[in-house]
Amino acid sequence: MAKYTLVVLSNASADKDAEFNEWYNKVHIPDVLNVPGFVAAQRFKIADAQMDKSNRPHRYLALYELETDDIQGSIKELQKRAGTAEMVISDAIDIKGVATGMFSPIATRVTANEVRR
Repeated sequence: MAKYTLVVLSNASADKDAEFNEWYNKVHIPDVLNVPGFVAAQRFKIADAQMDKSNRPHRYLALYELETDDIQGSIKELQKRAGTAEMVISDAIDIKGVATGMFSPIATRVTANEVRR
C-alpha cells in the first residue's frame, strides 16, 4: 500500500488560538482520520528557536499520514466532507491562509544511528 504525508500549515483567526486548538485537536483531527486512507495525525506549533527568523506566515503545522492505493479517492472524500456535519470547519481557523501539500516518500527513513561516524 502506498504511503503519503499531507502537510497543512495554518493559523488561528484573530484572538481565537484557544478555540482553534480545542477544535483542531478534539474535532478536526478525528473527522479527518475517519476519511478512508488517513491513518495518523500530529500537530505542531512553531518553536521560538529558528535557523532563520525571517518570514514566518504560519504558526501551526499538522502532518497527516495516509496509506492508500487510491490517493485521489482519499483527497476527493476529504474535500467532499469538508464543511459538512462529517467535517465541521470552525471559524477559529483562518481558512484563507491555509497552505497544504501532499507528499510521497522518495527514500527510506534514515536515523542518525544508521549513519553515525
